Amino acid sequence: MGGASRSALEREGRDEGGNGERDGLLRRLSSEEAAAEAEAGTRDAMAESDWDTVTVLRKKGPSAAQAKSKQAVLTAQRRGEDVETSKKWAAGQNKQHSITKNTAKLDRETEELHHDRVPLEVGKVIQQGRQGKGLTQKDLATKINEKPQVIADYESGRAIPNNQVLGKIERAIGLKLRGRDIGRPLEPGPKGK
Repeated sequence: MGGASRSALEREGRDEGGNGERDGLLRRLSSEEAAAEAEAGTRDAMAESDWDTVTVLRKKGPSAAQAKSKQAVLTAQRRGEDVETSKKWAAGQNKQHSITKNTAKLDRETEELHHDRVPLEVGKVIQQGRQGKGLTQKDLATKINEKPQVIADYESGRAIPNNQVLGKIERAIGLKLRGRDIGRPLEPGPKGK
C-alpha cells in the first residue's frame, strides 16, 4: 500500500470524526506497509544477487622471505611439489671483472665459431651483372621481391648466403653465383610445370 491509500484513509477518518478509529486504521496500515516493504526488499535483494558468483576464501600464501627459507623448501619437497632452486653467480661478492677458469678456457680455444659470409667475389659478380643490366640495387631488390638492404649486404659480402636469394639474383642478372663457374652466363635450364 502506498502513500495515496494512506491519505485516503486519513481523509475517511476525518470525515467520520472518530480519532480512536482513525488511529487504529493508521496503526494497522503502518504494520501492513512495513510488512509489504520488508517483503519487497527481500524480493529486490534476491533479484539483485548473482547466483552464479562464487566467493572463495583461503589463507594467504607464504611471503617471499618465508617461501625461500630452507624449511619451506624442504616442506615443499616432502609434499612432492615442484621446487625450483637456482644459485646466483658470485652472489654477494664483488667479482664482476675477475677472470675465471671458464674465461681462460675460452681464450685458449682455437676454433673460431662464426657464420660463413658471401665471398667478395660473388658480391662483385652481382654488382657487375646488375650494372650490366642497368639496374640499381633498389630495382634488383624489387625484381626479386627482397629489400634493397639484402642486395647491399650481398654485394659487400656481409650477408649470410641463402640459396633461395642467390637463385633469384642469378635468374635476375643472368650470371652464375654458386658452384665452380661463378660469373659465367647462366644457361637456361628446363622450366618447371
